[in-house]
Amino acid sequence: MILFFGPAGSGKSAQAQLVVDNEGWKWLSMGQLLRDTSDSEVHEYQKKGLLVPIEKVNQVLGEALDKFTATDKMILDGYPRQMDQAVWLIDNCKSRGLSIELAINFDVNMEELLKRMELRGRDDDTPESINKRLEIYHKEIDPILNFLSKNDTKVVYVDGVGLLENIHTRVMKELVECKLA
Repeated sequence: MILFFGPAGSGKSAQAQLVVDNEGWKWLSMGQLLRDTSDSEVHEYQKKGLLVPIEKVNQVLGEALDKFTATDKMILDGYPRQMDQAVWLIDNCKSRGLSIELAINFDVNMEELLKRMELRGRDDDTPESINKRLEIYHKEIDPILNFLSKNDTKVVYVDGVGLLENIHTRVMKELVECKLA
């Protein structure tokens, strides 16, 4: 399993889709898993605009992980977002015979994120709000990446700026170096 990290607009989902399409991997998007779950309680939280409690998120992910074996190649996108989730993921992967081989963090500078967000055309994508979300992202994710590294997961930083194909080449280089592709 590999984990994809990156702030909104970093292109991690586009890169995950390319790996899935070109390499035949499975893609677990935490957001999509929550949208697709049959758990009505999760949907109630989402309808109200509330964060789904960590226990529910972990339950949904656990059910998805139960469908995989140690030989399955998968990308997990959008999880973990909190340290408790990182601890849970490592423990639950081990208990299922799964391993986290690599964590890829997509580095994208503020200027590029602003350009990409501008293309989305959302009113709440102001330079101030994007900067604040980026600060929060680093405050939450940097310790998780350190934790993963200390727990035998290779963590790499991929330059997420440039043409989609060039970024994909960088991702594939990391996968090849880790003997995952």
